[in-house]
Amino acid sequence: MATDGPKIIDGDTAHDTYWGIMDMYDNEISVKKIQKEFLHDIDYYDDFDYEIYLTSLALAFWEIGLMNDSLFQKVNDTILKGVGVKVWTEECNEKIGKQREQALNRLIKKISVKNEKIRKPKKYRKVINFHFQPNDLLTFKLNDGLYRAVICAKITQQRGQCTYDLVGTTYIGETKPDNQVIKDFAITGRWIPCGYDKKEIVEMQPEIDKLWKIIPNTSNKFLGLSYHLVTHKAFFEFKEKFEKVGVVKLKEPYKKEGGYGYESTFDRFEDIFGDIENHMQIFKEKSIPIKHLINTNE
Repeated sequence: MATDGPKIIDGDTAHDTYWGIMDMYDNEISVKKIQKEFLHDIDYYDDFDYEIYLTSLALAFWEIGLMNDSLFQKVNDTILKGVGVKVWTEECNEKIGKQREQALNRLIKKISVKNEKIRKPKKYRKVINFHFQPNDLLTFKLNDGLYRAVICAKITQQRGQCTYDLVGTTYIGETKPDNQVIKDFAITGRWIPCGYDKKEIVEMQPEIDKLWKIIPNTSNKFLGLSYHLVTHKAFFEFKEKFEKVGVVKLKEPYKKEGGYGYESTFDRFEDIFGDIENHMQIFKEKSIPIKHLINTNE
């Protein structure tokens, strides 16, 4: 199933749509650009996913004062098809189907009347004194006395939360790695199927066709990295466990997200990297040689 639950904002498509709109709105992007970015009429979703997309869009548009008769009618017509309720009922159970139906009914009731309290753009405080920096190669020692390593691929600040987006590596050693040593190891990620043709994929991730040739069963797929997100607040509790030992600059087009998890304690790193192969197997992650994802002059 393409979503995690029957609520209006539940699952990837709904979250990406609703918060994509709100992020633009909070950054005071013009109404015309928001409407152009999030169109009502799109044809690349099936009926089930389109219901999820349109209802989450409608909720966001109503909250920021962009609801209109045309959008309301389209939402109403889409809900009347009953696709969402049917899928949740058949793939889950009647109770979940009923919950989806109730959520849709509440939405229609809400957006059928004018919003008298338009949501104001929110201003979020940004962190300026970071624990670590983008591209930092960080090492840490586990209970077995061996070192592991992650790369802080980027720092994300969104809606008042700052996260260090760490990418796991396969490094295990008795000594700390450095810029050169780490190139002989791999990072963890996923190969993501898509509907683009080869030319379009190569334009978005230059030279990915070279990876297709050396890594089996990856042709015509995007590469997405597996991220371990640590909030700025959480890192205060265990940042002394990590040491910067170098700088590794991954090519920006290869920093596409292939999955993520929030790690709030150092024990999580013990659990994950104590047996990284088992973790990768459980979460269907693949290893990608680091040397192919950095600029040759780095």
